[in-house]
Amino acid sequence: MKAIRRFTVRPVLPDPLRPLSDLARNLRWSWHAETRDLFQAVDPERWAASEGDPVRLLGSVPPARLAELAQDRRFLRRLTAVADDLGDYVTGDRWYQTHPQPAELPAAVAYFSPEFGITAALPQYSGGLGILAGDHLKSASDLGVPLIGVGLLYRHGYFRQTLSRDGWQQEHYPVLDPNELPVALLKEADGTPAHVSLALPGGRLLRARIWLAQVGRVPLLMLDSDVEENDTGERGVTDRLYGGGSEHRLLQEMLLGIGGVRAVRTYCRLTGHPEPEVFHTNEGHAGFLGLERIAELVATGLDFDAALEAVRAGTVFTTHTPVPAGIDRFDRELVAHHFGADAELPGIGVEHILRLGMETYPGGEPNLFNMAVMGLRLAQRANGVSLLHGNVSREMFSGLWPGFDPDEVPITSVTNGVHAPTWVAPEVVRLGARQLGDRRTEEALTVGGPERWDAVAEVADQEIWELRRSLREQLVLEVRERLRASWRQRGAGTAELGWIDGVLDPDVLTIGFARRVPSYKRLTLMLRDRDRLMDLLNHPERPIQIVVAGKAHPADDGGKRLVQELVRFTDDPRVRHRVVFLPDYGMAMAQKLLPGCDIWLNNPLRPLEACGTSGMKAALNGGLNLSVLDGWWDEWFQPDFGWAIPTADGAGTDPDRRDDIEAAALYDLLEQRVTPRFYERGRSGLPDRWIEMVRQTLTLLGPKVLAGRMVREYVERLYTPAAHAHRSMTPDTARELSAWKGRVRAAWHGVSVDHVETATATPTAELGTTLAVRVRVRLGDLAPDDVEVQAVSGRVDPEDRITDAATVPLKPVSGPDLEGHWTYEGPLSLDRTGPYGYTVRILPAHRLLASGAELGLVVVPVEGAVTGAGVLMR
Repeated sequence: MKAIRRFTVRPVLPDPLRPLSDLARNLRWSWHAETRDLFQAVDPERWAASEGDPVRLLGSVPPARLAELAQDRRFLRRLTAVADDLGDYVTGDRWYQTHPQPAELPAAVAYFSPEFGITAALPQYSGGLGILAGDHLKSASDLGVPLIGVGLLYRHGYFRQTLSRDGWQQEHYPVLDPNELPVALLKEADGTPAHVSLALPGGRLLRARIWLAQVGRVPLLMLDSDVEENDTGERGVTDRLYGGGSEHRLLQEMLLGIGGVRAVRTYCRLTGHPEPEVFHTNEGHAGFLGLERIAELVATGLDFDAALEAVRAGTVFTTHTPVPAGIDRFDRELVAHHFGADAELPGIGVEHILRLGMETYPGGEPNLFNMAVMGLRLAQRANGVSLLHGNVSREMFSGLWPGFDPDEVPITSVTNGVHAPTWVAPEVVRLGARQLGDRRTEEALTVGGPERWDAVAEVADQEIWELRRSLREQLVLEVRERLRASWRQRGAGTAELGWIDGVLDPDVLTIGFARRVPSYKRLTLMLRDRDRLMDLLNHPERPIQIVVAGKAHPADDGGKRLVQELVRFTDDPRVRHRVVFLPDYGMAMAQKLLPGCDIWLNNPLRPLEACGTSGMKAALNGGLNLSVLDGWWDEWFQPDFGWAIPTADGAGTDPDRRDDIEAAALYDLLEQRVTPRFYERGRSGLPDRWIEMVRQTLTLLGPKVLAGRMVREYVERLYTPAAHAHRSMTPDTARELSAWKGRVRAAWHGVSVDHVETATATPTAELGTTLAVRVRVRLGDLAPDDVEVQAVSGRVDPEDRITDAATVPLKPVSGPDLEGHWTYEGPLSLDRTGPYGYTVRILPAHRLLASGAELGLVVVPVEGAVTGAGVLMR
């Protein structure tokens, strides 16, 4: 019988147990072992049944048990200690507060993302983007960074995955009641729920409540449109993550960006939290936040162009996609419809809004509004999420900066990291604590630094090997339980499932592969030669076993076919004891799966993996990576702690040929290098060389893959410069900068390099020689203070392209003459041997520019203007 109405009955805790409610509502419990242990002690069976969710637990404990605990002195002492620890954590000084230059740091940073993976108890994530955002918030909390997270609260979250009997992915969307989640409504001073609203075409309103999730020290604001004041269509805007058609997605992204800024303003007004000086948009989904901030400034009297400069100064944009298909793009008419005179932001002309997002560059589609393009145009600072992805992003978006080589496109990179306290198994933490002590272990996992990880080198081989076997054994038990549940969902009876008791072996080399299932991640590459794979799985002396998990997007039938192909292989009685597919991959599964795998496999099409953080989580638990050199692995791979799968980059465009070559390389590595290393035993009877690789993984990779390292880089390299730029951008300064940019753009056609000469025209020179460069330029209506004339030099390739360029500013020595020429001079030091060349160029220059490429304007010599330009170093 189905209920006609649903509501939540909250437990009434006895006064001595009231701190349990505060502990349950602060999501620090999701990465704080002592808090989770305390909740488990409330009722171990109900804790397991609640899947480790304190809110669900407290809602299910009988009053008699609560009364008993209220009289239990030992439990109350534990409760007091854990509550006091949370109080110290939330209010005490941390890395940010003890920074050598605290006044230089931002007063606050607003961090926007369409999804956040904090804990399985708050299922508001689909994959890597959300998990990264959750880890960013947790690490910001650990470091004391005054961050405010901003997202949406989806009533169905992302889908739950099951399999049909024939292995086809099926999606289910459970209804999430916010009253049963670890969130609370943000309320006005009179106790009524705080709201934000957006104007829609036709005089309609989109209203949203603001739910607050407390992530340690960091508030996470989540907007929810399922409110009674909305019509049915508007109530469904926040129904599910990445659902619906174009207009639905556009409304979600307008609510996230525009509504999110309004939610931040409301939160700061109600709580006294400092207003953000920096706004960070995690991917382009939240890009409309810049429009709302421009509208705020326009309302104070600034014109659009000046407001744009003020907003750009304090904005950071992070791109996560290495392919144009991964970016949200909308028809220009749809965008114009929602920003017309009777809709949102009427104070800003539609033409200004469209200009920010249209693909008005070579190779773009001029009728499409591109959210990443808008994100880049609205942010003075931008980054990719690994060194290689930074290179890919500069190539992908180079059309926005015509005339510049891709390596000069102003997109830097901050390599992602993972939140160690969330992803490191308790057994690994305990081993570290025995070696380092509790305090140093916490610092190693949160702040990082290689000096804190060196002590791992002193852990005995026997301890490392016993730890790895214990984690593998736990994984085996977890897999059997999940596999049995999956087969029951597929319609199997208990009598058919006896074979599951023999699935996997705690003494067999275990490989993990778990991620989303777009085609470029190549879920089924391991199946290219099934006979060879079967031989590896069933080898009589050196077998392997593989655990696979992953979800295909609901609209991606190609991805679903890949899942089905793999599932059908794992159903084969010849191998089903050695290879399994586990449906419904999420945080809870990952926290069990990652620590138990000896090898983490990653075989995307290079260079289409932006970062690939799952391998980082495995590494922190002593797992070794076996991966294509893509994402972070391309940056940090060393043979000391893993293997690189060779890629067939030169195999032409035939994808089947490429897959065959790379699959064969994977099989070769497993047969010839990986499995022998795992199974060979030294004099001690242990796999000495394998254990040494585990040790090197922990000591060398451990400090690098931490989200603490990542957040510190964001603070020092992006947030702090953005805060300084924001503080400098007073209304008068913003007007000055926008007027200067307008003047430079209007006059740029009159700028030219008419003649370049050096002191020598010989084809060779000796290392250490200094050449005098003399340049004659026209500046038209501009002055020397408006530009920088540079000499650009470096080694040249066979096509005379300068590589690894160095730039030297030249100084004006005379001008303008009667023909309007200025003369610039400067020294050019020849500091490298081999084929060497130089050129000169003119760039706009202003003290408030973050990069000389910011305006996308550059002038190089006209043909025939150069004398003695080629120099060959010996």
